[in-house]
Amino acid sequence: MKTFFISTLFLILTLGCNSENASDTPEKEIEPVIHDYHTFSNQRIAFGNGFKQNVTNTFELHEENSKIETIKMYVKLRCPSDGCNPWDVYGAIRIKDPSTDNWYEIGRFITPYGVDNHQVVDGFEIDVTDFKSILKGTVELKAYIETWASDGWNLSVDFKYTEGTPDYNYYAIAPILAYNNASTAGVPYGKEHNFDLDKSITIPSNSEETSIRTIITGWGHATPTDSDGRPCAEWCYRTHDIKINGANTFVHEMKPIGCAENLVQPQKGNWQPDRAGWCPGMAVPVRNNTFTTPKAGNTFTYLYDFEDWTGDGNTTSGNAGAYYAISSFILVKSNSPISKPTVTN
Repeated sequence: MKTFFISTLFLILTLGCNSENASDTPEKEIEPVIHDYHTFSNQRIAFGNGFKQNVTNTFELHEENSKIETIKMYVKLRCPSDGCNPWDVYGAIRIKDPSTDNWYEIGRFITPYGVDNHQVVDGFEIDVTDFKSILKGTVELKAYIETWASDGWNLSVDFKYTEGTPDYNYYAIAPILAYNNASTAGVPYGKEHNFDLDKSITIPSNSEETSIRTIITGWGHATPTDSDGRPCAEWCYRTHDIKINGANTFVHEMKPIGCAENLVQPQKGNWQPDRAGWCPGMAVPVRNNTFTTPKAGNTFTYLYDFEDWTGDGNTTSGNAGAYYAISSFILVKSNSPISKPTVTN
């Protein structure tokens, strides 16, 4: 009996210790479910010899986004057999809104000088979750690269949909400004123009979060140069404001973002000096500005206000003029079905 008692006690103590150790063992982290979708694949984009700067095609993406937490877009650039185009030029991916047939710029990138972007393994990453209301099912996408030669680029565009718990169940998005068909199709800077930068926006009554999404890049080498010799609008550092109901509400600093630390290096051109808010061989930053209150049911005025500067009509290069290519959207989110904001002139 004594032996049985000791053995039983040892077994109880052992089980207790094992149970305690088991509770201390961390649970294995569950990997998120990611859905991969491939759209353009080594699509040649060039100018001349039968090639075009714009290519449009239809693709199948994720059918239902209610459980999608994030959508990331990846842009790969590869060199054709005769080499990549030698210049850093404007590139964009757009989606057609099926309810209006308008094209929305979901991401912008700048090509590197004469090399591909293989150092960025998946490609330039751009968060496009804001467009989840239309990035589903059958979509029409347009790829654009502003190259002016027949060498061009081989472009691939992939999407990764990550399942999770979305911040809000429903999104809706509407364009505010779309002066972005090309670099020099942007807003003229430093001279009189008739581009409409002043809008009226009405927010749905059930919005729980409201924000503005902006992509902007400056182009041109217009003078007078700044005190450090930097011409506008590619090189001159500026501070722009978004005015809401006439008051400065959001600030956009068109300042250095670290071109010399670019992962795509070396390049075959002047890639290291900082531009005003962008770099050769990188995705252009997306500027997200969220209101402190959702402004549900309210109407307000919007104005994109460029920092004051007056050009003299001259340039430091062969191209005259300064321009800001800009696209801007108003985004609303809610846990109940929500309609698009209304934007009027």
